[in-house]
Parts: sequence; C-alpha cells; structure tokens
Amino acid sequence: MDTLSGLDATFLYLETPETPMHIGSFCLYELPPEFKGSWIKALKAHIAQRLHLAPIFSRKLGFMPLDLGHPAWVQVDKVDLDFHIRPVKAKALSVRQAEELCAELHSQLMDRAQPLWEFHVFESIQRPDGSLCAGVYSKVHHAALDGKGGTVLTQAIMDISAKPRKVPPPATVRRGAKKHELKWGEMIGAVLSNSLAQYVKLIKALPHAAQALGGTLIKQSFSGAGDRQGPASLLRLAPITDFNVAVTCERSFGTARIPFADCHAMAKAVDGSFNDVVLWICATALRTYLGKHGGLPKKSMLAAMPISLREAGNLDLNTQASMTVVALGTHYANPVKRLQAIMASTAKVKTARVDLKGVIPTDYPSLLAPWLVGGVAKAAFKAYSATGLSHHLPMLANLVISNVPGPQVPLYMAGAKMLTFHPLSIVIHGLALNITIQTYAGEVDFGVIADKKAVPHVHDLTEALVQAFEAGRKRFVQTRPADSRPQK
Repeated sequence: MDTLSGLDATFLYLETPETPMHIGSFCLYELPPEFKGSWIKALKAHIAQRLHLAPIFSRKLGFMPLDLGHPAWVQVDKVDLDFHIRPVKAKALSVRQAEELCAELHSQLMDRAQPLWEFHVFESIQRPDGSLCAGVYSKVHHAALDGKGGTVLTQAIMDISAKPRKVPPPATVRRGAKKHELKWGEMIGAVLSNSLAQYVKLIKALPHAAQALGGTLIKQSFSGAGDRQGPASLLRLAPITDFNVAVTCERSFGTARIPFADCHAMAKAVDGSFNDVVLWICATALRTYLGKHGGLPKKSMLAAMPISLREAGNLDLNTQASMTVVALGTHYANPVKRLQAIMASTAKVKTARVDLKGVIPTDYPSLLAPWLVGGVAKAAFKAYSATGLSHHLPMLANLVISNVPGPQVPLYMAGAKMLTFHPLSIVIHGLALNITIQTYAGEVDFGVIADKKAVPHVHDLTEALVQAFEAGRKRFVQTRPADSRPQK
C-alpha cells in the first residue's frame, strides 16, 4: 500500500478554504509558426501519451476508515483529461490580466475525489512587446510533490526540442488480472504497522538527534570571533509587518524576470552564492515596497526558506524538504551591510543543515494523525484569525522565500516552446507573502503569491524586484568599488 508520508499528509490536514495547499506555475508558450487548430487539443493528446511517466497523473487519495491514519494513493481506472486540462474562456488577455486569473484559480481548492493535478490553458495572451503566445497555469497538490519533485515532473512531460521525443508505451496489464480492492482490515493493519515502524524509527533516532542538535546549538551560540551570544540568540522572532496576518480566500499574484548570468556575475563579484544574491534582491525590494506601503520595521525581517533534503539522483515525487530561517538585513540602508547580514545568516544555515539533515523528520506515526494534527492545527488557525492575535503575535518569519533550480535549456510541450516558468506557492496564516524563484533557460523567474488584502499592490513588489536587481548589478558588478565585497 502506497501510504502518504507524515509530511505529505500534513498538507492535507492543514488545508482550509483560506489556506489551499497546492503549488503551481504560470508558463507562457510560443506556438510553432506552422501550427493551426486548437492547442488545448494538442496538449491533451500530448499528455495522454505520457500519463504513465508520472504516477501523480493517474492516482487519487484513498482515505482510511474513520480517518484513523494517513491516506494512501489509489490508482484510478481512467483519467478524465477534460476535467484535468481545461480552457480558460477569456481571450485576448494581457500578461497582467492572465496573472489575475491565475491568482483566482490558485485560491480554489482541488477536488480530492480526483487525481490532484490541473492544467488551465490560455489560448492567447498578448505579451508587453505585442506578440501573442499561449499560456498554462498548472497546479498540483503539495501532498503529492515538492518544488524539486515538480522539476522531475516537468522533465517527464517536457521535451528538449519542438519535435516530441518517442515515449515508451505503458506496461501491459496481464489479461484476466483483477484489480485489487483495499479492504478495511488491510487498511487498518497498514495504519498500525506504519505507526509501529515510525515509533521504532523515532526511538532509534533520538540519541543521534540529541547529539546533532546539541552540537548545532553550541556552534550557533558562538559568533565567528568566538564571542558568546547567549541562548536568546538561538531563537529570533520576526518584527510584525503587514505580511504577518491571518489570510483570506483571495490571492494576488505577480511575476518578474531577470538574467541568470548577471545574477551569477553578482555572486562571483561578492564571493557569495546565487542564493545570497536573490535573497539580497528580495530584501532590497521589500525595503522599497514597505517604505511605500505600510512602513519598514526597524529590526531585520526574517525569511522562512525551504531546504531540500532530497539526495542526488532521487526522482521520487513526494515532499522531501524542511524549513529554516534567514535574516534579510532589511534594517540596513547600506546595500553592502545588507548583503553581509544575509551571507552571515546563510552561512549559519548551511552549517545547521549539514548537522541536522539526517535528523529532521519527514514522517511520523500515522495512527489518529488526521484527527490530532488536523484538529489541533485548524483550531489554532481559527483562534489566530478570529481573536486578533494575527496583528499582535510575533512570528518566526515574515515571509517565505524559496529558490528552486530548474533546467537551463529551453523546454517544449506539445511542440510549443516554453518561454517563462513562474512558480506559485503557498501562503498561510501569519505568512501572507511567498516569493518563489525558479531558474530556467538562462533566466531567473520570480513568482510572487500573496493574500490579496495583505499585499494589494503586488506589482509594486514585482517592479521593485527588477529595480533591486538593476541597482545590485550596478553596485556590485559594473562599478565594483573596493568596499563592495563583504568581509569574511
């Protein structure tokens, strides 16, 4: 039985109408010059030939009796492509209008009775330069995959040339074979065996976890110069901003794009990483946005940053990630000091990640988890939003910033060239803003998703991202003053 891991199942338990737990993307496509007819029909035919390449296409949730444990994945008899691949009826849209529709679609819960994926197809979108293209907003439930798993899924359905590659046919099913139906006793047995295995695993891991955690805390208690910072420095709370509120059912979404090569040059110029540079761009844009809307906090803003626990070569589509917190140095007006603060913070994160990678759990006992985890979480969310705590209770972070590496060569789907790859992620109560970065074909594509009430002027933020990049390129690469390199 293919039972969901505790981490994957948690995305189901935490889901409410205000907090959908799916991730997605908004991509523009250039149709071949000779193409005629309906692209959505061509897309359905393309996907129909590849359903067997990724299990997510043809499996749905099977829930345990009385919700006693984590759900399992169940194979469907037939995939209804008309349900999963749908036309967007609006025509002659601008990119910004298409983004608004994506925000609306992203706020809608998925049908759990179906496989948890959807493609919404725009037949015609007008780009800023006046050219026309097609577009696809896609979404997949986070219970089924994480960001890097999404990259694996993309590789399964995409091609590296306009001519689709030959795909091997699905394995033939032996004639006369009967479909296995899950029985109550079998499902309850699976819940009990899963829980027992997880308890044994947790007990065995406790000594190593305590040793690794203790070592990390000791390291984090000392600065690079050997000065003791004290236990209080180990847990920092984020300053309250307009992003740290209870979320509603509405979303705002915007995109930005900058060249990857220039970001790489910026990283090289300051002896940092690409991740340091994009965090600096985000931090600088947040200073601009909050300076214009709502006020910039005097303390440094903190970003929750997902970290992948996926081993090299692991192609599983399930979630294999955890979360850490990075200081953004937004209280520094000086761009160099801001970058120094970010690089110092990410250096500590790298150390902690190495120490704790084998300790951070991605699973937990299944027995009664839907009742316990879901009930407690939803009660907490309700109290958080209904009592006004959202405007007074400090959070561990102000927003989520995620950096997902993607393919550096152009990809094609159903003969159309993918031009952009803008991600859409999740916002939750207390973290009403999520900036996800996806690298693709020599570009860096930003997807900014937010609660519409918390971030009503999302395009001010996306424009600030581009402005921050331009300022950083001029500051760190073109002029390269002597003090631009952060001191180690």
